Amino acid sequence: MRFGAVPLDEAQGAVLAHSVALPGGRLRKGLVLGATEIADLAAAGHRDVMAARLDPGDVPEDAAAARLAQALVPDERAALLARSSAFTGRVNLNATVPGLVMLDAGRIHALNRIDPAITLATLAPLARVEPGMLVGTVKIIAYAVEETALAQAEALARGALRVLPVVRRSAGLLLTEVPGQEAKLAAKGRRAVEKRLAALGMELAGVEVTAHETGPMAEALARLPGEMLLILTGSATSDVRDTGPEALRHAGGEVARFGMPVDPGNLLFHGRLGPRPVIGLPGCARSPALNGADWVLERLACGLEVDDAAIAAMGVGGLLKEIPLRPQPRERRA
Repeated sequence: MRFGAVPLDEAQGAVLAHSVALPGGRLRKGLVLGATEIADLAAAGHRDVMAARLDPGDVPEDAAAARLAQALVPDERAALLARSSAFTGRVNLNATVPGLVMLDAGRIHALNRIDPAITLATLAPLARVEPGMLVGTVKIIAYAVEETALAQAEALARGALRVLPVVRRSAGLLLTEVPGQEAKLAAKGRRAVEKRLAALGMELAGVEVTAHETGPMAEALARLPGEMLLILTGSATSDVRDTGPEALRHAGGEVARFGMPVDPGNLLFHGRLGPRPVIGLPGCARSPALNGADWVLERLACGLEVDDAAIAAMGVGGLLKEIPLRPQPRERRA
């Protein structure tokens, strides 16, 4: 591709490099000049124009963007992503269902190293998305790219981006109360949990409220409906043998882990009761702000296993935004 001032008598088929105001309107940047546009430019007194001229083997920006997006998402229904029409060298990829972003970072890095004009930007791996949310954008940042470079990018792109959908569609919630607890605390926790589930397209299948005691909690867990079980206690869990984890064991379940390197969210525990995942939510789950429990809930809802290695890896990037309502903030404000 060659770029520069082009005499009007040589400009047919060239790509206009900047918008041009004319008496009858405006020619937009990126327009492929035809006989009509050249005549209008000449009538307005222009003798040449800044434009890009494509060489044999160059692929125009919109065609290149559409091809790369097609390679990334060959089947929109399978990837759960919708491709937009190409415009100014850009194609957007939007989620069609709630879920998590799944991608092959190595291949995307390699794609972005082929040619500076060929770019793909995405959300972070395992980012939660809702229908319509932008997951990735292909942008060709020149008026054209070479066919050989584009073909390399297409080969790397195939199947490198998709949405992992929610497969567990309901959850039961156990709330506990301790003496002297404000009545509105349980209601606040329920609202926050219900909103989190709704964002994933999940239903709150049932709620039990009990005293913060092992026996009543174990009985409530056995009664609760839902494909997942969530526990939000009136007193924070402070040990793997504390009341919440013990109640799960008494109900016939098992505790996989207590504690995570994410703040807010340190005091989470999780395990199973039969085939159902169980999450003991930290107290910060009463706030709508992002916390470590969100990451665990989202992954389990989408059918991913959450083992020790997965939780340990959450520490990098796990220092989340401080919640002003925390009883002991990390940093005191002046």
